[in-house]
Amino acid sequence: HQLPRPLGAVLLLRLAHRVLAQICRLEKGGFEMLIGLPKEIKNNEFRVGLIPTSVSELVKSGHQVLVQSGAGAGIGAADAAYQAAGAMISPTAEQVFQDAEMIVKVKEPQKQEWAQLSSHQILFTYLHLAADVAQTQGLMRSGCTAIAYETITDDAGGLPLLAPMSEVAGRLSAIEGAAHLKAVNGGRGLLVSGVPGTEAAKIVVIGGGVVGTNAAKMAVGLGADVTIFDRSLVRLRALSDIFGASVATRYSTHEALAEAVREADIIIGAVLIPGASAPKLVSKAQLKEMKSGAVIVDVAIDQGGCFETSRPTTHEEPTYVIDDVVHYCVANMPGAVPLTSSQALNNATLPFVLALANKGLAALDSDPHLANGLNVRGGKLMHPAVIDALGSLSAA
Repeated sequence: HQLPRPLGAVLLLRLAHRVLAQICRLEKGGFEMLIGLPKEIKNNEFRVGLIPTSVSELVKSGHQVLVQSGAGAGIGAADAAYQAAGAMISPTAEQVFQDAEMIVKVKEPQKQEWAQLSSHQILFTYLHLAADVAQTQGLMRSGCTAIAYETITDDAGGLPLLAPMSEVAGRLSAIEGAAHLKAVNGGRGLLVSGVPGTEAAKIVVIGGGVVGTNAAKMAVGLGADVTIFDRSLVRLRALSDIFGASVATRYSTHEALAEAVREADIIIGAVLIPGASAPKLVSKAQLKEMKSGAVIVDVAIDQGGCFETSRPTTHEEPTYVIDDVVHYCVANMPGAVPLTSSQALNNATLPFVLALANKGLAALDSDPHLANGLNVRGGKLMHPAVIDALGSLSAA
């Protein structure tokens, strides 16, 4: 796997590998799989789907891992670290996509990636299909089985593979909001904590889930005046128990939220409907009533965003301004802290990667929570929320 191979040799080796793999599976009664790890190509995305310790676990379980050269550079993991863990190194992404039976990534595949997928492959990554028609059609045309991190569930009704990145994004949202409140970044010129004799910034968090809770934790730590909105009284009571008098909790009605929007210095959008598009909770008209230089941070942008004026941005150009309000809508916020993010993500994903490697698609039959991650299979949409959002979509 160190050098490019002629096409005929590639096809022959792939056929030989599959025949030998099938023989090994029959002999061992187990399932050996070739897992591919390509380098992320989304703008300023430095995370990696498998860290070296995860590769080591897969190899020790009898599987093969093919890593694109440089895939771990963003977290300081050199090719040598992956080789020491037992991986093979490929010089190109094309070879990884060509040879692997399962592709493990972080972010949704880009156009040049989904074009390389095929019907015999499993794709395991974040997808967020409800807000991405082009990607959805690309995956449907490929015929691959696409399993999304963000819709896998657990016994408590949570989203265990979304949670670690929600924790990171929630904490970053307060940090980025505070940074862009500075005048040099287009904001009001307000110090979040204030100093004695001045007011602290008012931060409104819409949504009291994992993102919202972590945003509030960071905002309280920064010394802000924090209010969390949610429509679950059970959740509001839990947040009150967590934060006490440090945070105000409000039941989310249109009137109450509109009032808070007018007074806010920073608004953090932290709503989530698993697999579905985010609801638009702040309108263009409400935006016009906000303070000049206020900041909105839309953590829900992967699912389309919860502000009517939101559109995805990148770490390279993270903000834009509408009606004197700074919009921060980076779609891969945790990519800015890839070492923390990759470690946290692998802690959550590795058991599921191992299950898929050990059992193949049969793992979906034995684990209903993993089965909830199934979004696309055989050219068809499979997840109810994605079907609700894009049900009339064809692969064409």
